[in-house]
Amino acid sequence: MSRLSPAALGSLPSSIRQPSYDRSKVTIGIVHLGIGAFHRAHQAVYTEECLERGDLHWGILGASLRSTDTRDALGPQEGLYTVAARSSAKTDFRVIGSVVRLMVAPDDPEALVDAMAQESVKIVSLTVTEKGYCIDPLTGQLNETHPDILYDLANAHRPRSAPGFIVAALRLRRENGLAPFTVLSCDNLPANGEKLHAIIVRLASMIDPMLGAYIDEHVAFPSTMVDRIVPQTTDEDRAFVAQALSLKDAWPIITEPFTQWVIEDNFPQGRPDWGSVGAELVHDVAPYEAMKLRLLNGAHSMLAYLGSIKGHVTVADAMADPDLGAFIAAFMVDDVTPTLVIPKGADVAAYRDALLERFRNTSLKHRLSQIASDSTQKIPQRFLGTARDRLAMGLPLGRLAMGIAGFIYYAGGVDRHGRSLELKDPLASELSNRLANAAPDAAAKVEAVLSLDKVFGSELPHQPAFRVAVVEAYTSLAVGFDIP
Repeated sequence: MSRLSPAALGSLPSSIRQPSYDRSKVTIGIVHLGIGAFHRAHQAVYTEECLERGDLHWGILGASLRSTDTRDALGPQEGLYTVAARSSAKTDFRVIGSVVRLMVAPDDPEALVDAMAQESVKIVSLTVTEKGYCIDPLTGQLNETHPDILYDLANAHRPRSAPGFIVAALRLRRENGLAPFTVLSCDNLPANGEKLHAIIVRLASMIDPMLGAYIDEHVAFPSTMVDRIVPQTTDEDRAFVAQALSLKDAWPIITEPFTQWVIEDNFPQGRPDWGSVGAELVHDVAPYEAMKLRLLNGAHSMLAYLGSIKGHVTVADAMADPDLGAFIAAFMVDDVTPTLVIPKGADVAAYRDALLERFRNTSLKHRLSQIASDSTQKIPQRFLGTARDRLAMGLPLGRLAMGIAGFIYYAGGVDRHGRSLELKDPLASELSNRLANAAPDAAAKVEAVLSLDKVFGSELPHQPAFRVAVVEAYTSLAVGFDIP
């Protein structure tokens, strides 16, 4: 079978949407760090719509900070790839052309810095996951002892981390007399723009205090909220797309029809007209991101732990479990919603219902293990804010305690049937050692994990209402997997 490429677009079935603009006339206006599946299913699709409307200044240079996989897959396709939006009723296929260049940062860090410093680049965006920011997940501040940050401080012109590349490029632009680009975080962090601003200013100040002051005053860091479920692509997915296209696509994206993007409208150097193609441009992203982080992401993590422990593999499998499905719905209504500040005009009940329907989409094979990865980076954002708010309001921890207990049980590495659970986490070794060395009783297991200050902090675990609730929840899991 032939490979997807610009030359092969003419052979696509008429039902497959493809770029109608002249890709040879597209200039790079956006450099995206972390050119993974989510960006290609989300921001790149919004940008594709803008290119289709004739604004060809916003091509994307996608840079991988670690792996060569995306470059190796899409390079021979000149950046083209397929997005397949699947519902239970149908699948819509679209070939995306907005990614016009691909780079791998470790191959030539200075070349990526130079590319970011080109005058045409107005935006540098990121989807590097929580751990890619090199932050303390509890404080949101730069982790100044992170190995990548220590490396970047010693090799400022050849950085390794996402913050390091941003600082290096902003410094080069300043030296060349060019206006700074806007830095746009698209990761699941509360106040992601504000956090990234603090991280970049701090790193820059450690390298050059004057550079830090310049960035603090002149660089925009708008916050965003992003939402689209994007499972990992499988060989089965590749075969499914190849059958539809009659062409081989080395890395297609399978996703859901739903997509949402809320953006703080602060772009001094300009931006694509994302608002005309479905994005919401607002003054304050915070209420939207709290709804999403606590309802969607919190429920996803809850399903990942409890569903995996029960032996389920995908989100849809777990939602089909009557006990789990009812538990998640009640968690959203009774445990999370009372802690939210609802944005004006938002229908939180309709949003919850839509989330549950999306979770039940059997055409998406969204693996629970994918959601459970990097949990120690996610828990502070997805669970702990809700926990603090409930305790401050005088409310019991409720079902949230079961999610935290579920994480502790999951970190033990074995489901209730004795099958192994994969623990992919920056703190995997420390978690495993703590649990292995703890006494077998529930209180000891819980203590072993809650005493991990870099995840749970030093204050919350010492609140009796918090600790007792988690111990009781863990006991119910350990004894008979009793989900209240």
